[in-house]
Amino acid sequence: MVDCGEECLLPRPFSIHQVNGDGIALFYAVLVGGKGTSWLSQCHKGAMVKLFGPLGNGFSIAPDSSNLLLVAGGNGIAPLYCLAQDALKRKRSVTLLYGTADNKRRSIPPHIKLVSATEDGSAGKKGMITNLLPDFISGADQLFACGPLPMYKAMAEMPELKSKPVQVSLEVRMGCGQGICYGCTVKTRRGLKKVCQDGPVFELNDILWEQIKDV
Repeated sequence: MVDCGEECLLPRPFSIHQVNGDGIALFYAVLVGGKGTSWLSQCHKGAMVKLFGPLGNGFSIAPDSSNLLLVAGGNGIAPLYCLAQDALKRKRSVTLLYGTADNKRRSIPPHIKLVSATEDGSAGKKGMITNLLPDFISGADQLFACGPLPMYKAMAEMPELKSKPVQVSLEVRMGCGQGICYGCTVKTRRGLKKVCQDGPVFELNDILWEQIKDV
């Protein structure tokens, strides 16, 4: 959770993009009308930024998983980069399916197999990344995804994923980040869960996706 200046009453949640020694890197898009990201983008080198965390949970690689399939939609590449770094250190095989609106590439983890799709067809396959996903599911021991809500809902409807372990990083509006305000509560098959404390990573099939509104 990052304090983004005096104009922002509440801190903003960001995922950890990279870990370098005792430092971390955040990756974000400057949103139109977004006070928090606009303020953060104007910070100069050496500026002090207040933050607290990490909070909640993260992706978990099973000991017997050798082949990992990562699915990123747009800025969802942010936490998957960090996951790929960790997986490669553990000598796992990593394949990344990366879908974006156009060919403006974001930060790509090195030394992995990359399969891309763009909505306008300017790079990789034309269409949504979920259109390519069924071709790669059978060879994966675990799947990890981060992206927009429509991507998750499309994945939840795929019969091929009903019996596969799929972890997703959920993005909802957060207030305090400490489980006090209950502003990020979502409905799951195991009852109400707070994304900031019980998540942000959940099993795909645990979430009641029809109960979640896009942010």
